Amino acid sequence: MILQVRLFARARDLAGADTIRVELSEGATIADLRRRLAADYPVLAGLLERSALAVENDFADDLRVLSAHDEVALLPPVSGG
Repeated sequence: MILQVRLFARARDLAGADTIRVELSEGATIADLRRRLAADYPVLAGLLERSALAVENDFADDLRVLSAHDEVALLPPVSGG
């Protein structure tokens, strides 16, 4: 399956894109997506460890199974004041 992952904040800056396409096998989880993103976009590897992933507007843990129609967002930590 091919997922589109929306990138925000620092992730968008590092990848140089608002969205990226990622190919995963059926039954893949958020943990699998993290590994694939780190492999395909090494510049995101360090940030992925600290970032949240949301599926269909809900935060998802690493065990969440993904499907081809899911809307996924990578949300880096936010700092500031």
